[in-house]
Amino acid sequence: MLLSGKVAFITGAARGQGRNHAIRLAREGASIIAVDACTAVAAANAYPAATEEDLATTVSLVEAEGQKIVARRADVRDSAALEAIVAEGVQELGGRLDVVVANAGISNWNRFWEIPEDQWQTMIDINLSGVWRTLKAAAPAMIAAGNGGSIITVSSVAGIKSLPGQGHYSAAKHGVVGLTKTAAIELGEYGIRVNSIHPWGVTTPMGEDPTVATILSEHPNFLASFASLLPGLPIAESDDISDGVVWLASDLSRAVTGTQLTLDMGATKV
Repeated sequence: MLLSGKVAFITGAARGQGRNHAIRLAREGASIIAVDACTAVAAANAYPAATEEDLATTVSLVEAEGQKIVARRADVRDSAALEAIVAEGVQELGGRLDVVVANAGISNWNRFWEIPEDQWQTMIDINLSGVWRTLKAAAPAMIAAGNGGSIITVSSVAGIKSLPGQGHYSAAKHGVVGLTKTAAIELGEYGIRVNSIHPWGVTTPMGEDPTVATILSEHPNFLASFASLLPGLPIAESDDISDGVVWLASDLSRAVTGTQLTLDMGATKV
């Protein structure tokens, strides 16, 4: 197993990509520290929020892979909560932290001049500042453990090319790339690699937001920004993204840091 004996911290782990990352990393031998807000966090979201029952299902699925998991409710806007769960998980799972997947995020829509301030601020607080808080909580534990490691931030196609109808989302996801590059420089001396991944559409509740069809219908000129080079694969499965996460988490990518891994059916190229 690629991650035998290692510990991974994953945010937004109650369902969707976060849950899948937890299962796949556990399958490779990692114990898991998992957090999720498990409640509605943004009034502008048009898809249902994760629940405590969803997080409990993640726990069961990780345990079914034969691995330990410490799972707690925590919002990535709460630094103290993130620091507490990292400390608890590291203590319970052997005193180390090897992998971080900063996955928690939201998606909603509006043209930039029609975005209310609370919609803008919530997006930045969760999708950008939440990643910063996640790394801030985890980095000291990784450095103290002295085992190096891998941090994977979840950006988006919108972190490489901006998308219409999502100025706030694009701004946050571009910001994640800048943070990732700085973290890679600062953590390199500790043997900690930091990379961002850039999914396109994925079959999760967030990825199936009905607002997408509405806004593209109302503004058909936006359609040119949503192309793909693989028409036979219009939307990815969570495993397609987890394949990249497992690779970056493992020593298979030991020479890779500060990079942007696109898992996007070529969408950043058109």
